[in-house]
Amino acid sequence: MLDLGIVIVNFNTRDLLRKCLQSVFASSGDLTFGVCVVDNASTDGSADMVATEFPQVYLIRSQVNRGYSFANNLGLRAFGFEGGRHSARQGEARYILLLNPDTVVPPDSLATLLTFMETHPQTGVVGPKLLLPDGSLDRACRRSFPTPEVALWRLTGMSKLFPRSRRFGRYNLTFLDPDETTEVDSVVGACMLVRAEAIAQAGLLDEVFFMYGEDLDWAKRIKEAGWRVYYYPEAIVHHVKRAASRHSAKAQVEFYRAFRLFYYKHYADQSPVWLHWPIVIGIGLLEGGQRLRQRLKRGEL
Repeated sequence: MLDLGIVIVNFNTRDLLRKCLQSVFASSGDLTFGVCVVDNASTDGSADMVATEFPQVYLIRSQVNRGYSFANNLGLRAFGFEGGRHSARQGEARYILLLNPDTVVPPDSLATLLTFMETHPQTGVVGPKLLLPDGSLDRACRRSFPTPEVALWRLTGMSKLFPRSRRFGRYNLTFLDPDETTEVDSVVGACMLVRAEAIAQAGLLDEVFFMYGEDLDWAKRIKEAGWRVYYYPEAIVHHVKRAASRHSAKAQVEFYRAFRLFYYKHYADQSPVWLHWPIVIGIGLLEGGQRLRQRLKRGEL
C-alpha cells in the first residue's frame, strides 16, 4: 500500500504542471507515493507533456471538462475510492493529497504533512501554509465555514474592512497568527491532505460544485463524520493561484454559484428569515452583476 496518492487536476497549465511534477518527484523523506494527473480536456499539450516527460504518472485524459470535483473524483477512483468505499484499483493509499498544478512543493513538505497525520490520528484533513509568488500568505489556506453570519460579513465587505476582528475576520481567519498550528473548519483544495478512512466515511467530492466550494463542502462532511481539520504551517507549499481560472469568465461566476450552493446545502433550512433573504439577495446581486459585466464585455448588451 502506498503512503500517499497524489491527485492533480490540470486545465491548460502545462508549464506550471511540469514544475509541479518536478517538485513532487524531488520530494525527500521515507514515503512511498503515486501520482495521478487528470487532464480536463486541455488544448495546450499538457497531457502529451505528462505522457512524454513523466511516464511514471498515471494519466487520465478526460475528453470533457466537467469541473474540478468531477476530475478529482476520477483521480480518487484511480486510487480505489468509489462512493466512499475503498477498494484497490491502481493501488490503495493511506492518504490522498489533492494538489493544484500551479503549486511547487519543497522537498520536505510531503513528509512533514504525513508526519503530522501519523502523530495526530484524529485528524482527517491537514493543509500547509500556502505562499503566493510575492511571499505573502494565500489566505484561503485556512478558513471557517461560510455560515450565514460569516457569509454576511464576507458579502458586505466587513471581513476586508476589519481583518483582525474575531467576529468579522472569520472567513479567512485573518486574525490568527499565520505561523501557528490551528484547528480550523477547512483548508483549501489547492493542497489538501486527507486520510483514507475519512474519505471512506464522508464519500467523494460533491460534483454539483463545478469549481470553488467543493473543498469546503468536503471538509464539512469529514468533520461531521467526527474528524478534525488542521492548518499546519510547518509545511510550506508555493502557490501561483488561479493559474487556470484567472482569465476565465465562467470561473468568476462559479465563485458566487458555489457560495449559493453551499449555503442552500448546509444552512438555508436553519436560517431565520431576517438573515436568509439578505444572504440570498446579496449572493444574487453579486452573481448577477458578474454576469452583466461579462455580457457588456462581450458586447451582448
